[in-house]
Amino acid sequence: MQLQPYLSFDGRCQEAIDFYRGAVDAEVVVLMRFSDAPDPSMHPPGGADKVMHAALRIGDSQIMCTDGGCQGRAVFQGTSLALTVADEAEAERRFAALAEGGQVQMPLEKTFFASRFGLVQDRFGVPWMIVTAD
Repeated sequence: MQLQPYLSFDGRCQEAIDFYRGAVDAEVVVLMRFSDAPDPSMHPPGGADKVMHAALRIGDSQIMCTDGGCQGRAVFQGTSLALTVADEAEAERRFAALAEGGQVQMPLEKTFFASRFGLVQDRFGVPWMIVTAD
């Protein structure tokens, strides 16, 4: 059994995929556009080239994502993606990459449970927790 987050970027999915390729070394496993669907009525208005479904491998995990209805109103509430990294240097690098164009909610710092832990909301509004695997 697997549990995978499914994120709807509501029109900005390709931009998010490109960003995550650099920020967290995401690898595209699957990418289907609405134009790939045999029934054109499945395309959102003006969204034939938008992402209908994608799967990204990040480390040993996978997330799925979509442009959904392409309304431009992606909202991520009540959920965070937790990224556990090997060491402080990687934590610093990943945190900085995800914070680019985003908002730091808790600076990356030493805590009682990890040598580095921080909270950041990326430029798409996705909340991330970065923690070292101490």
